[in-house]
Amino acid sequence: METDLSMLDLVWKASPVVKAVMAMLILVSLYSWTIILYKRSVLKRARKNVVQFERRFWSGADLSELYKKLAAKRERGKLTGMEAIFEAGFREFIHLRKQPDNDATYIVEGAQRSMRVALNREYENLESHLSFLATAGSTSPYIGLFGTVWGIMNSFRSLGSSASASITDVAPGIAEALIATAIGLFAAIPAVVAYNRFASDLERVMARYDNFVEEFSTVLQRQARS
Repeated sequence: METDLSMLDLVWKASPVVKAVMAMLILVSLYSWTIILYKRSVLKRARKNVVQFERRFWSGADLSELYKKLAAKRERGKLTGMEAIFEAGFREFIHLRKQPDNDATYIVEGAQRSMRVALNREYENLESHLSFLATAGSTSPYIGLFGTVWGIMNSFRSLGSSASASITDVAPGIAEALIATAIGLFAAIPAVVAYNRFASDLERVMARYDNFVEEFSTVLQRQARS
């Protein structure tokens, strides 16, 4: 007797547990790809923002004028990245400098604290959802393996209750079980690759932010003492 081993037929005839595992892995894969496409856009925009702002900042532009433009942008809720760090630091610098009792060190330290808070906020925004990719990449193969083990157990249990058995009786059950592992790998591999890439990109962006905080603090220190 000829057995239909087409992919759709194997999935359709799988046991409820294996079907549930497959459905779960497909949903994980779809959500992972949604995050991958979203984070790719976000990190690309963050890198572009760093380059553009650094070019603008070090071009010799008046910092007060730059701050006014960014403050207006912040009120519209469109301030992100290095622009947000600069605006937070310069806003605190202006506020503390208006108080005559504050010395230069106190003013600069206050501006640094504001920039660090803004930097941490930017990190949280850029890092969001990356943990899901890490979780999906590490657990999806095991979820798929669970579906495979369950399917093979059912196959051999059916085989044991059969008076006569051949490879044609066992092959469909084993094939449908192995599909669960294949789907698990399909969900895990892109998630792991994307997580490693995004983590590296995020590390580089945060290093640029850290360097800017130190460099801008030096600029503010000179202004505070002048």
